Amino acid sequence: MAIEDYKQFVFAFLAAVSFGLISIIFVLTWVLHYREGLAWDGGASEFNWHPVLIVVGFVFLQGIAIIVYRLPWTWKCSKLIMKFAHAGLHLLAFILAVIAFVAVFDFHNAAKIPNMYSLHSWLGLSALLLYSLQLVLGIGLYLIPVAPVQWRAAFMPLHVYSGLFIFTAVIATALMGLTEKLIFALNNPKYKDSPPEGTFVNVLGLLLVAFGALILWIATRPHWKRPSEQALLSLLSSSSEDPAQGPAGGPAPLRPADGLAGEGAEDLRRRSTKQSDMDD
Repeated sequence: MAIEDYKQFVFAFLAAVSFGLISIIFVLTWVLHYREGLAWDGGASEFNWHPVLIVVGFVFLQGIAIIVYRLPWTWKCSKLIMKFAHAGLHLLAFILAVIAFVAVFDFHNAAKIPNMYSLHSWLGLSALLLYSLQLVLGIGLYLIPVAPVQWRAAFMPLHVYSGLFIFTAVIATALMGLTEKLIFALNNPKYKDSPPEGTFVNVLGLLLVAFGALILWIATRPHWKRPSEQALLSLLSSSSEDPAQGPAGGPAPLRPADGLAGEGAEDLRRRSTKQSDMDD
């Protein structure tokens, strides 16, 4: 990719990580300062694990897992290593999401509150079930090398679309949950009176939207897609023959801007994209 695009990628990535980390700080500040803190005792403090783990796992880690292939600093790593990184982040996000659901069910049961009556709970459980199916199919088709290449290539568009859809649905469901919690929890003053806690959590919602928007932007730029292994080997070979050598006489470090500009880059990118669908 051209140097301008590389700078744009770095800016978008750093902005996304910043919004994600600030969101985590906000949700922790909310439950520790405005709510009852964190505990595992069946009370409100146990419920607070739900928003914390959803933001940390189901939102932030899932978002990073979606774009981990696109980090140009990892392009020298083998595809298998990146597959494990991608699957590992998704698995960790899934585990944290399951714990978050256990916390809210445990709190509801202890407080004699009905489960699964709100649209937020329906969408949340649906997202978790779809995520688990996505994880199982992803590992079975792409991480364990037993599925035919044709199956992997055919399923890849659905795999990508499903991942982006679930991620978007998770953020939308989280926003619904934040609003629902504020409506139920704020009594004096009420949420409609814009108390400081309500304003604080509204800002948290905006941060989650900004994080999600940046992740989706990074994940949908075709020219930021990781080249295929064959294309990367070609780039490494061409850079080793280039007069612009590294400091020790070795090949110059591979950068996304190197060897990917110009008309030849577009042909390489198209071949790389097609080959990546077969390799995944």
